[in-house]
Amino acid sequence: MTCVFVQIRCNPGKTYAVADTIYEREIASELYSTSGDYDLLMKLYIPSGEDVGKYINDHLLTIEGISRSLTTLTFKAF
Repeated sequence: MTCVFVQIRCNPGKTYAVADTIYEREIASELYSTSGDYDLLMKLYIPSGEDVGKYINDHLLTIEGISRSLTTLTFKAF
């Protein structure tokens, strides 16, 4: 599995609805509300053999209320 962190910017007033939908889809390992340029920070494990971009596009970015995302790939946990 590949661990990635995804920062999510939501349309105004949609953060809680987006968070609820992410949990309904059961794709987040962890999900946090954040301050700054993005509204949510999600830790996500991509199954082995899956294309990271396609997985995020198909499972996350189809959620209504998301206006932008920023994905950070991880390589090694210390």
